Amino acid sequence: MESVILKTATRLMVGLMLVFAVYLLLRGHHEPGGGFSAALVTGTAFALFAITEGPGRLRQAIRIRPEIISATGLTLGAGSGLPALVMGKPYLTGAWWSFNTLALGTPMIFDMGVFLAVLGAILAVLLALEEN
Repeated sequence: MESVILKTATRLMVGLMLVFAVYLLLRGHHEPGGGFSAALVTGTAFALFAITEGPGRLRQAIRIRPEIISATGLTLGAGSGLPALVMGKPYLTGAWWSFNTLALGTPMIFDMGVFLAVLGAILAVLLALEEN
């Protein structure tokens, strides 16, 4: 039995949860949060979506296989330590580049890698459970 109230609330909640996950991801290396927390919130949003819409619609929404998402995250996370090696510093030492008022650093790249690796794992487990 489909619930119109649940489907309507899910549309609102998934959007809010994804915006909150972006907030957690972006503030992660300065304050509590980061890639892991953002991935858990995103995974929860996708779980809610899968419960109301079904795993087929979730696969259509993400468009990329969870294994590829995880592999991309692992590569990004491992690769974030390479700039430090190039600069003659220990692996995973933070490196920062400034572009006018914008500063980009390897900790943010690492957080994105953690986000993708954890999210891919959550999606793989979620879809395996939902489809069986």
